[in-house]
Amino acid sequence: MKKLIHPQEFMTSVEPGNTTIMVTEFIILGFGDLRGLAHLLFLVFGIVYLATISGNLLIMILVSTQQSLRTPMYFFLANLSCLEVCYTSNIMPRLLVDLLRENRVISVVGCIIQLYFFGALGSTECYLLAVMSYDRYLAVCRPLHYPRLMQGTICLRLVIGSWVSGFTVAAAFQAAMVSSLTFCDGNEIDHFFCDLKPLQKLSCSDPQLVNLVCMSLTTLVTLAPFGLTLASYWKILFTVLHIPSMTGRQKAFSTCSSHLVVVTLFYGTLILVYALPFAGQVPILNKTVSLLYTVVTPVCNPLIYSLKNKDVKESLRKLRV
Repeated sequence: MKKLIHPQEFMTSVEPGNTTIMVTEFIILGFGDLRGLAHLLFLVFGIVYLATISGNLLIMILVSTQQSLRTPMYFFLANLSCLEVCYTSNIMPRLLVDLLRENRVISVVGCIIQLYFFGALGSTECYLLAVMSYDRYLAVCRPLHYPRLMQGTICLRLVIGSWVSGFTVAAAFQAAMVSSLTFCDGNEIDHFFCDLKPLQKLSCSDPQLVNLVCMSLTTLVTLAPFGLTLASYWKILFTVLHIPSMTGRQKAFSTCSSHLVVVTLFYGTLILVYALPFAGQVPILNKTVSLLYTVVTPVCNPLIYSLKNKDVKESLRKLRV
């Protein structure tokens, strides 16, 4: 049910023969329907958040301190870990606080800012995963040219390009388009963070143009790097299958297996939420699937790389010694 609560959460604009209630604050419903499990959810999400921060920070420390990890692949991995810390910190702290309080209010400006960083960091992750796929393609398919094509300056430019593109292209346009909407059709967001679809449901403006622009930009930002990732792994698979020895195949593919798992987990959850129409229509299903890429994926990435990568495991042993 949509409702407006305290007077300070809206303002009234009176025109001749017309009164419009303008929403200035939203209520994040989150997991309010599971109020009896609030403390348990706080404990579980709190542990996962701490594991996410510590795991990704550990990866960043290892890459910066261990000489054996100072390669392009681990440089990109350290940036991915930094991104995961920012990504989950944009959502998790507020989610944890909201689980323990009744007043789950967020201003319209604060909501749009959260939406902007959510889109910017998600776009940046798409670009970084594509860059990492390209790196693996060069390492497996063009090993003799790899040192020249992945020099330090080139790696730095690829990373800077990923971050700048993520924060300036689709996310900025999306935030600008959403900020142009007028919200007067209730103020309850049936989600645990400010996502595009729940916000559009509360708009009394015509959201068709905003929806068209946002979905077009999101599709472009997602499909372009996803296409590059698929093309890279298609080439890698083709090359690996033509290696005569089984040992050579296993060695070549082992350099890509961790990244392939991360890519599958990331894009698989995005497809579940945004490509399947029924997911966005069922709030509890939308929240559950959204937890996968906002909570589960960031904590899984360091585990995947540490458990499946012998270089990282060896660096961990050195660090303990």
